[in-house]
Amino acid sequence: MKKFIIVICVVVLAAFIINLAYYNLGLYIDIDPEKEVTAFIRSEGKNIYIDEDHNGRYEPFEIRGVDMGAGCPGEWTTDFAIDKDTYKRWFKEIQDMGANTVRIYTILHDDFYNAFYEYNKNNPTPLYLIQGVWVEDYAMLSHMDAYDEDFYNPFMQDCHTMVDVIHGKKSLALSYGNKGNGSFRKDVSPWVIGYILGVEWEHYTVEYTNQKNYDMKPYVGEYMYATENAAPFESFLAEVGDKLTEYETERYGQQRLVAFANWPTTDPFVYPESVVIARNKTTRVDVENIKINSDNFHSGTFASYHIYSYFPDYLEIMRATAAYTDEDYSERLGSANWGNMKYFVSQLKGPRIEEYLNDAAYIDRQGRYNTYRAYLSAINSYHTIPVVISEYGVTTGRGMAQSDANTGRNQGYMSEQEQGQAIIECYEDIMDVGCAGSCIFSWQDEWFKRTWNTKYAVDLDKVPYWSDYQTNEQFFGILTFDPGKKKSICYVDGDVSEWSEDDVVTTYKGMELSMKYDEKFVYFLVHSKDLTEGDTIYIPIDTTPKTGSTYCENYDISFTRPCDFVIKIQNKKNSRIVVQKRYESLAAIYGREYYGELPYFDPPEPDTSRFVGIFLALTTTDYVPYRHTTRPTGRKYETGKLKYGNANPDSPDFDSLADYIFGGENNDYIELRVPWALLNFSNPSEMEVHDDYFEKYGIENLHIDEMYVGISDAENKEYDIPMTEFPLEGWGVNATAHERLKRSYYIIKKYWASLETEMSTDGQ
Repeated sequence: MKKFIIVICVVVLAAFIINLAYYNLGLYIDIDPEKEVTAFIRSEGKNIYIDEDHNGRYEPFEIRGVDMGAGCPGEWTTDFAIDKDTYKRWFKEIQDMGANTVRIYTILHDDFYNAFYEYNKNNPTPLYLIQGVWVEDYAMLSHMDAYDEDFYNPFMQDCHTMVDVIHGKKSLALSYGNKGNGSFRKDVSPWVIGYILGVEWEHYTVEYTNQKNYDMKPYVGEYMYATENAAPFESFLAEVGDKLTEYETERYGQQRLVAFANWPTTDPFVYPESVVIARNKTTRVDVENIKINSDNFHSGTFASYHIYSYFPDYLEIMRATAAYTDEDYSERLGSANWGNMKYFVSQLKGPRIEEYLNDAAYIDRQGRYNTYRAYLSAINSYHTIPVVISEYGVTTGRGMAQSDANTGRNQGYMSEQEQGQAIIECYEDIMDVGCAGSCIFSWQDEWFKRTWNTKYAVDLDKVPYWSDYQTNEQFFGILTFDPGKKKSICYVDGDVSEWSEDDVVTTYKGMELSMKYDEKFVYFLVHSKDLTEGDTIYIPIDTTPKTGSTYCENYDISFTRPCDFVIKIQNKKNSRIVVQKRYESLAAIYGREYYGELPYFDPPEPDTSRFVGIFLALTTTDYVPYRHTTRPTGRKYETGKLKYGNANPDSPDFDSLADYIFGGENNDYIELRVPWALLNFSNPSEMEVHDDYFEKYGIENLHIDEMYVGISDAENKEYDIPMTEFPLEGWGVNATAHERLKRSYYIIKKYWASLETEMSTDGQ
């Protein structure tokens, strides 16, 4: 009996060690080194071909994809909180829309791969996958040389791990950073068409790697190699791609497409001085300097780019500054600086963008002058391999961070209907210039995202717990998450049946103001029996006890307590929110860049009666910045303007950007919603607002338990508007949300279905 127990223990221990070595450490014995290497996907020339039935017959394949993140409301993306059933439902919706591919950026939790396997295993028309390998922010920002062991080793190890994951031969526990964990036992490799390695490279990472390793010989591998013209960073990419392909070939006998992430900041072109000045475009990553050994690598490569209609605006800058002379630049930059810049640009080596531009490429199907289409044409014309635009799209966020001067396809402040049409137009631009495929960014909205022009104003540790409509980055999705478990507590649509007497906060001079809130908006309902659309309504709001004024000189109205904001509703076009000058965040934090002021030298008084518009930054620098600090170097726009319309998703007149509407049986109501960030809330989940900027020398959080509000109209503006307390209670980490397919989903679905119909008709 004792020997039997010992034998059992030895067997169990041996099994444990073998399992650990095989699934966790990746150790294996190649028992068939002469096995046939298969590749059901391959590139040839500018096209991609697929052997869908694995019978040796390759057909042209357009990557028609959707990018998918890992975030959901109330969770960080690294929580990997999306479950298997949700993924399976999403896969069906994605394929029903007309897409054939999903692209992910990193190794996700095993729920994703289990769902993907179950969805595809009996599916005659499977959904394909492009798998990404992420580079940790710490590596990008701390170890700027890509050959540093803390950069190179984790990246290479993650490539091997990714290969094992898609083949169902990996176990990951307590993964670090942007990488999921679990027991990966489902082999999804039959539907994985390729890899995109890396991220949007920081220009200083690329340049530092190149400078530090300037005398490095080009990498030469069995499957991929760097040409004599390759920079050290390109040689690094060739090495990573080669070793990944070697590992998958030797262990699994399979190959698939390999690409490297890229974006306009590191595109292969050299630009004129105006672009270098305005957008710091100094660095190149050129995958034409990475070649394959076709005798060994049967699948091949493609060029992957993230390109949006509004970014880059390189070509628009070139057009806007075409008439600038040396004297103009010398005046703006100083003669010495301009001379140094001209010399610096003259030393940049590589293809000039002008060589790949032509007049015809600027004109799109709508007959518009379209710099996006021209830029795509230049990229595709330059490359000898297939080009896939692996990120493109627009966002339905209320805030805006970039604008496309030619087509109006902006980064933000686009309705869901406009998003759908813009995505279709971008898709047409991409395909018209000859690209091999594209991926829409993105499938779902993600609350944890932040944007450069709003992140200074919010608590970055609490962003997943509320929906910041001013942060455009959160709303790139085709699927959104509205507050509430099944429906929102209020829809601004003119139907006031969802309001009750319990919501009334204050009454004054025959007017009544009601309020409520959720994870995205503060809602207001104004009622007056004598209300007409031509009336002017004022709603003063006091949030912070630190500052505020009892008088607003702009509108010549006064209040019984100091106020920070005034909402003015005037007909359907002239409504806005204004903020007390002391509490205007952009001016306080970026006064020099956007106002030409140095606010901390002469700050507004805490009780100043001047109220100003609420603005968001639009660009960090103008086309050619001036030397003088008294001139603003960036562009901004007024985000406090309010838009009239119906904000109910179930309405045929739905406008996702609508802020207010007149309603009720007699049109004597005004329904209004205000994003939390417009009222300087940095974290409404815990009811925190901005503290006094000039007392704290920046933005600090201040907890409040209530705000004070009032209501009046123009006829009673000579009286002090009484202010009433409205209690506030946060929801902490317990955010609620429900899914909703945006209007853009159905627009894209209809369009892609029409393309399939055209193809079927053409084939008859």
